[in-house]
Amino acid sequence: MTPLRKIIIWSLLIVFMLTSGCQKEEAKPDEQDLVQVKSIKREDSKKVIFLMIDSLMSQAIDDGIKQNKLPTFQYLTEHGIYYKDMVSSFPTMSVTIDSSLITGTYPNSHHVPGLTWYSSDEKKVINYGTGPMEIWKQGGNEVLQDALINLNGKHLNPQIPTIYEDLAKHGLKSGSINGLIYRGASHHRLTIPDWLKGITSLPKEIQVKGPDFLALGSLANPLENVKDMPEGITGRLGLNNQYSMEAVKYLIQKNKLPDFLFVYLPDLDQKLHKKGPQERSGVEELDKQLGSLLKQFGSPEEALNKTIFILAGDSGMTSLYSAQNDSVVDLPSLLKEYSVLKQGKSVTDETDIVLAVNETMAYVYNLNKENSLRDLAYALTFDPRIDIVSWKENEWVYALQGETNKEVKYKSNGKMVDSYQQKWKVERDLDVLDLKLNSKNQKLSYGKYPDVLQRLSGALHSHQGDFLVVTAKPGYELADKSSPTHEGGGGHGSLHEKESLVPLIICGTNEKPQHLRIIDLKPYFLKLLIKE
Repeated sequence: MTPLRKIIIWSLLIVFMLTSGCQKEEAKPDEQDLVQVKSIKREDSKKVIFLMIDSLMSQAIDDGIKQNKLPTFQYLTEHGIYYKDMVSSFPTMSVTIDSSLITGTYPNSHHVPGLTWYSSDEKKVINYGTGPMEIWKQGGNEVLQDALINLNGKHLNPQIPTIYEDLAKHGLKSGSINGLIYRGASHHRLTIPDWLKGITSLPKEIQVKGPDFLALGSLANPLENVKDMPEGITGRLGLNNQYSMEAVKYLIQKNKLPDFLFVYLPDLDQKLHKKGPQERSGVEELDKQLGSLLKQFGSPEEALNKTIFILAGDSGMTSLYSAQNDSVVDLPSLLKEYSVLKQGKSVTDETDIVLAVNETMAYVYNLNKENSLRDLAYALTFDPRIDIVSWKENEWVYALQGETNKEVKYKSNGKMVDSYQQKWKVERDLDVLDLKLNSKNQKLSYGKYPDVLQRLSGALHSHQGDFLVVTAKPGYELADKSSPTHEGGGGHGSLHEKESLVPLIICGTNEKPQHLRIIDLKPYFLKLLIKE
C-alpha cells in the first residue's frame, strides 16, 4: 500500500464530494527550490538518483527480462549490481519503510510504527490513510492532520537525523519527489486547495521542513509556474509516476540535479493489490518510464557516466486467496469476548481492545490491565490463519506460533550472533521464527523471516503501550470491520520473506552497502556522497 498517497487522495476526494465543485486556484508564488537545489559540488562529481518503486519485486523483473519485455531493466541489471533479497522494514508498509530508509533505523528508533497505530498519550488511533471507509469513520480532517502535519513534524523521531538533514550539515543539496517522509533542513509550505476551505480546519498553508527541493504533487509543486504538471483530480493530485518522472526530467534538462535525489514511484502498487503479484503490465509500463528518464542524459550509457542510478522496491507482496477461501481474518470476531473499540469511536473506561490493522500485520492493544497479553495471544492463535503473535515482557520478546502455540523468547546482547553481527539470547523453540543455530560457533541464521529478531523487536519497541504484534499466514490478510481488503489480489505488512525481500539495483558505482537491508541504505548513500 502507498499510505500517504492514498490517504491524501481518499481524504481530499471524500471532502471534494461534499463540496459544490472545484475552482481553479490562483498560481502560488514561486518557492526557492529551483534556486537552491543545484549541487554546489564540481560539475564532474556524480549525483545520486534513488528511485523507490512501490511493491517492485525481483520475480517480476526476472520474468520480464526472460520474455524480452523489460529492455531498460535488462540494461540496468547487466550494467550494474543486481540484488534480489534486500530486507525491508517491518511492518512492510510504506510510511514505516520510508522512515527506515531516510533515518537508517528500524521503528524502535524512528517511532513511526505503521500505517495505523494507537497513541496511548493521545488516546486515539493514528491513521495515515488505510481506506475510504476508515478515513470516513475517523474523519478526513483528522487523518489529513496526522498525514500532512504530524507524520513528519511530530511522529518521526526528531532526535534521529534524516539523510536530508545529514547532507545539509555537510553542505550538500538534496531533493524529494513525492516522498512520504521528507523532513529536512529547508523551509517549505504545503498548500491546501481552496475548494477545501470551510470543510477542513487545516490552515491554507502548512509550514514544513524538507530537503532543498520538495515536490509532493499539488500540495507542494515547485514547478507550478515553470512547467505544466499532471497534478489535478484526474491525475490523483500529482501523486503518480508521471508527475515524479516529469519532475526528475526537468531537473536533468535544466542541469539542476541536487547531490541526492529521492524519487517515489507509486503506481505499480495499486495494480498488484488488485490483481496480485503475478500482474506484469505495471512493470512493463514502469520500464518504459525508466527508459525515457535515462534518455534525458542523451543515452543510458551517458546517464550512468554522469550519475549513480539506484532503484529499489519497498516491500514485496503475497498472493491472497479469494473470498471463497476465507482470506480475510476478522479480528473482532476472534476477540468477541472482549470489548473491542469500534472504528471512529472514542476510547472509554469500558474499552478492552484497540485494533490497528496494517493489512497482513496488526497491532492489538490491551487497555484492560485485568487481561493478560498471553491470554489475548492464545485467543488469536486459535485461528489457523494466524502466523505469529508476539509481545514484549520486561526485556524479553515472546512469540507464539499460530495453531500450534509453540513458543520462543529472545532478547538482545546474548552470545548468539546473526549475519548482521547482532547479538542475541534465544530460548525455547527456534522453529517458531524459523531460526537455525550452529551450536559450535553460536551463529544464528534466518529462514523465511529475514532479520526477524531485530525487525520484530523494532516494532514492539516502536511506541508506548501494552500490545501484541500479529501477522497472518501467506494468502490471508487481517481486518477490522471497515478495513480495506484485497481478496484474490495482493497484500503485505507481515514478516514473511515474500513481503520482506525486495530488489536493489545499483548502477554507476562499484561501492556496495555493508548489508542488504533497507536500514543500511542511508549510511551507504552518505558514503557515496561524503568524501572525507
